[in-house]
Amino acid sequence: MSTDTPSRILVVDDSEDMRDLVSDLLQRHQIDAFSAENVEKAESLLKQNSFDLIILDVMMPGEDGTSFCHRLRRESDIPILMVSALGESTDRIIGLELGADDYLAKPFNPRELIARVKALLRRAPRSTFEDPRSRSQVFVFDRFHMNIESRELSTSEGPVDLTSGEFTLLMILVESAPRILSRDQLLDLTRGASGSPFDRSIDTHISRLRQKIESDPRRPTLIKTVRNLGYGLAAKVERKLS
Repeated sequence: MSTDTPSRILVVDDSEDMRDLVSDLLQRHQIDAFSAENVEKAESLLKQNSFDLIILDVMMPGEDGTSFCHRLRRESDIPILMVSALGESTDRIIGLELGADDYLAKPFNPRELIARVKALLRRAPRSTFEDPRSRSQVFVFDRFHMNIESRELSTSEGPVDLTSGEFTLLMILVESAPRILSRDQLLDLTRGASGSPFDRSIDTHISRLRQKIESDPRRPTLIKTVRNLGYGLAAKVERKLS
């Protein structure tokens, strides 16, 4: 692609002042900037346009940036720069582990933002957003095959009957393996990924999921409980794209 073509960046932030500030900054550096005040608007723009990078705020009303980043990474390799007033190392680590390419704490130096943006653009191909329907992702673990596109879990003996919520919960555990996720993290991620909040405890959903995938639900070996921390998938996961 010609270097004369400006890069296109999507800025997702619920603060109008922040959107305007970042957009103006990008445009002064010959970068085309588009903005969205929430995840719903961002998804609409992604369906209509191709972008080279997303600058994504973490704390937003409705679905937050962390959940959106997690979902978006399943569909695309587009670079994601997360920005947040949450500057603790734990928050940065979580953002990076869920698929962000870089993380910048607010308030930030405008020159640092531009430096990080340019570094990400240099490392990535142009216009990398893909329609999720254009490829199929399959996760293989233990005796199971999990097809993300068709939302099906199966073994050599046939399909495993999971509810939509159970599939979403297992998918998050599989994609995060071997990391341990707290109950609050699981609740936030399942809320964003499934489109509706769980109305019962994560413990209840974990118990029901174990009934369907564990050889002995009373002595689980796949979904492990780490006391005072949360849950994690103990199996080795292999990811395939087709």
